[in-house]
Amino acid sequence: MIAKIAGWLLLLVGLAIIIYGLYSSFGIFTGKTEAPEIFRLDLVKTDKASKISAFGGEIDLSGVLGTELGQFLPANSLPKILNLVSWSILAGILIFGGSQIATLGIKLIK
Repeated sequence: MIAKIAGWLLLLVGLAIIIYGLYSSFGIFTGKTEAPEIFRLDLVKTDKASKISAFGGEIDLSGVLGTELGQFLPANSLPKILNLVSWSILAGILIFGGSQIATLGIKLIK
């Protein structure tokens, strides 16, 4: 009798973990909540400008590269992508762990 109660308890806990992981993922991927911030990009401004001499004039490399990269990739997109990937891995671990706990509960019920 105690094994069946423990089995039902483990089954409910496993399902709760799975539902929490899915609900949190749904909120993050629909934009209602932010992903946990694991990776952060701190932009540092430098006073030195990288200049190169070409064709009798100087070109500011940091300005040119900054504007070109800014058009190609927004400034905070890389940390956001890494945070989403890390949350996806964590959600996968939660779902896997919840399924293992629920499976153990089912075995105890039988």
